Amino acid sequence: MNVTRPWMNEELEMLRASARRFFERECVPHEPRWRAQHHADREIWTKAGRAGLLCASIPEAYGGGGGSFLHEAVICEEQMRAMAQSFSNNVHSGIVAHYLLAYGTEAQKQRWLPRMASGELVAAIAMTEPGAGTDLQRIKAQARRDGDHWRISGSKTFITNGMHAGLVCVAAKTDAAAGGKGISLLMVETEGTPGFRRGPLLDKMGQKTLDTTELFFDDVRVPADSLLGGEEGRGFAQLMQQLPRERLLIAVGAVATMQRAIGDTLDYVRDRQVFGQPLLKMQNTRFKLAECETQAQVARAFVDDCIARLMRGELDVPTAAMAKWWTTDACCRIVDECLQLHGGYGFMNEYPIARLYADVRVGRIYGGANEVMKEIIARAMEKQ
Repeated sequence: MNVTRPWMNEELEMLRASARRFFERECVPHEPRWRAQHHADREIWTKAGRAGLLCASIPEAYGGGGGSFLHEAVICEEQMRAMAQSFSNNVHSGIVAHYLLAYGTEAQKQRWLPRMASGELVAAIAMTEPGAGTDLQRIKAQARRDGDHWRISGSKTFITNGMHAGLVCVAAKTDAAAGGKGISLLMVETEGTPGFRRGPLLDKMGQKTLDTTELFFDDVRVPADSLLGGEEGRGFAQLMQQLPRERLLIAVGAVATMQRAIGDTLDYVRDRQVFGQPLLKMQNTRFKLAECETQAQVARAFVDDCIARLMRGELDVPTAAMAKWWTTDACCRIVDECLQLHGGYGFMNEYPIARLYADVRVGRIYGGANEVMKEIIARAMEKQ
């Protein structure tokens, strides 16, 4: 069902068409091979850079597209619609680039952002550890000052873009006794860096084309100016300040995925014959699809409102948490219902709905587990 977006304009429609062509031409034909090898080819990043799809909301002065969150949202929607999850532009452009833009020194922005915008440099963020996920104050990775350098020791896991990352934003304790106030963010260039190593590609349930690895820092020595913004102990606050934007991107992707699932299922039930008539003619099928479409439209309306709030500088942490948990939960429900309507074919990986079923489940976990989102909302309610 086509719905006019309140924030769309002619420029964004042109970007949407361009992004759609790129993902359909440069990603979709290669997805089967990339799934088998558990990662995309490195060159997809430079192709995306040439197409103007990286760092679209970073100022042109730093090599970016000079756009806004709206440009990121359009690109994210088209990537999810195409099921082209072979590289995480959200992590690269929507998260790491904005950490640099918001907190980096001028020298740091000039050093890294143009190379990220071109695809020369792939970025990842390393927060999660084997023993610390949502509770970041429990991280054990440490960075200690050594003259005009930092020495980083520790391990990180579930790192998206981990195989290709040439720049990693690492959350580490620079003051182990200070709790959350002792966390700092350090930018690590991985090429030729002694002590840095990657683990093997992780064998995930879904998102098979996206490279996800462990990263190890064995007394990795980086220059003192690798500290993001040059401020020690600001990492936890920096992470928290960026969460509304990050969680809204997850919600944008979830809504686009819902609509892909519904569209594929509608096509299937129109063609599938059961008891001498199209499956779409059966009341249960019609009611289930009506329920799915309603949930998708409600989700889209809420996410569009959150986008408007973000553009006005008014999107708060609890509202972003609502968007993240509700849309990812709804996405899982809708994809499950759509798979059921495919019958046995829904269990076959040759059908997109089967791959979607495995891919979307992690949405309820990453970006902060949905149980934590509800706790954030409840704490805000207590203060009312």
